[in-house]
Amino acid sequence: MNYTELTVSTPDTAQAEIAMAALSDFPFDSFEEEDGVLKAYIREDDWRTVRPEVEACLADGGWAHTYATIPATNWNAVWEANFEPITVDGRCAIRAPFHVPYPDYEYEIVIMPKMSFGTGHHATTGLMVSALLTMDVAGREGLDTGSGTGILAILAAKRGAAHIDAIDIDEWAYENGSENVAANGVADRVRPMQGDASLLGTDRYDFVLANINRNILLADMGRYAGALRQGGTLVMSGILEADIPAIEAEASRLGLRPEARDTRNGWASVRCRKY
Repeated sequence: MNYTELTVSTPDTAQAEIAMAALSDFPFDSFEEEDGVLKAYIREDDWRTVRPEVEACLADGGWAHTYATIPATNWNAVWEANFEPITVDGRCAIRAPFHVPYPDYEYEIVIMPKMSFGTGHHATTGLMVSALLTMDVAGREGLDTGSGTGILAILAAKRGAAHIDAIDIDEWAYENGSENVAANGVADRVRPMQGDASLLGTDRYDFVLANINRNILLADMGRYAGALRQGGTLVMSGILEADIPAIEAEASRLGLRPEARDTRNGWASVRCRKY
């Protein structure tokens, strides 16, 4: 599947963050901001659908833009050429197979993302990793929805979770997540699945991890709440700091109690518990 890279020219970082907030209403999978230039990535099919609305939004803000198609093979080459290992909270190292190992870290995750998002470099993935490092998941059952590379499900398994369903709507993500799960030796406890929240049936979980975007979180939070056992934890990211009130309000409406929030570079995560 091809992606579209939208490049938005803004005069400074503050304007780039405003543009990012405006674009977060559309189904972009990832954003990058540097020196006032914002890049947003979206599936090519989705771009065709929302392009007129996005361009009208950008015109209203006075932001010039260009866009280009990124074929899967080119995306892989660009990623491999630029990807550097990262560490989170001094406990978890995330690297590619061609990097040297990090034996001194408590957890090491080897990820080859191909067309899937979730290397830990984006603030939202880092926020989710940080949250997961503080949670007691040993012996528990979880759901990772919008799983991408499978990084969160893999970390949960490495932290002792008994079983995790890892769901993503994208075929590339399903295939890549399956590869990464096997490469990290947790295929016995992580089950990759292709689809969306409609896959959730009668299974119940002790924790749910949802790193997607504001619109999908608001639309599907009821399903996540329904899939949680009493006392279970829901952690959400893929949202901006400005989205926290809307996310927490919907969580409260659904019987989830917001317990913690974290922010990084304008992005946020929210943790809730079901009582």
